[in-house]
Amino acid sequence: MMDYLRFMISHLRIYSSIVPLLQEALRATSQRQIVELGAGAGGGTEGVSRALRTAPDLHDVRTVLTDLYPQPDAWQQLAAQADTGIAYETAPVDALAVPPHLTGFRTIFSAFHHFAPPAAEAMLADAVRQRSGIGVFEGAGKHWHELLLAWTVLPVLQLLATPFMPPFRLSRLFFTYIVPLVPLCTIWDGTVSILRMYPPEQLLALAHRADPGGSFEWQAGKARHWSGSQVTYLVGWPKQTGTAK
Repeated sequence: MMDYLRFMISHLRIYSSIVPLLQEALRATSQRQIVELGAGAGGGTEGVSRALRTAPDLHDVRTVLTDLYPQPDAWQQLAAQADTGIAYETAPVDALAVPPHLTGFRTIFSAFHHFAPPAAEAMLADAVRQRSGIGVFEGAGKHWHELLLAWTVLPVLQLLATPFMPPFRLSRLFFTYIVPLVPLCTIWDGTVSILRMYPPEQLLALAHRADPGGSFEWQAGKARHWSGSQVTYLVGWPKQTGTAK
């Protein structure tokens, strides 16, 4: 299922619409490294990393993949492509307490909804405490039509795309076409993910509780994807000295 999610997010370019937001954040923080939290199998990272580096002033941006449960086998494929600037951390990384040596602008894609409000707030508070900018990105806008897509169109695409997903595995074919556990689990995961997703106003409320001193600039909203669907986002970074209120 992780292979499928990575394949579809990458090929549908789900997160292409938030590249300008990330570019703005990197310039505002003078950062040239992204620390991706909860990276999973790295879905979407390749496309976003490559798009970021098309800007002349961001050509050297580096992305470090991290997770509490690292997946180096999946990440090696991404790191092998030199033009994306992707590397990875082999040790487990807790998104709620990121080790100080992992400096850079933090991102989390398609995973923030897994965190209950206290944990989600703690993740943002850790970024504030270490004065590291952070971007939260979810590949949907929490609309009913997205649930319908998860129940109808996406399962069909999964059946069509499975034979072409690297690396090739007989077990994937078996659990997709003979015993369809992968499609069923994917439908369940997509449904629950959309229902649990934080809308922009809740993301901002979490951010303000995590940053009671108002030391960060925060913005939240939805960016439209080329397909008509949306990407929900929250981005924040330290205010310039003397501007905090």
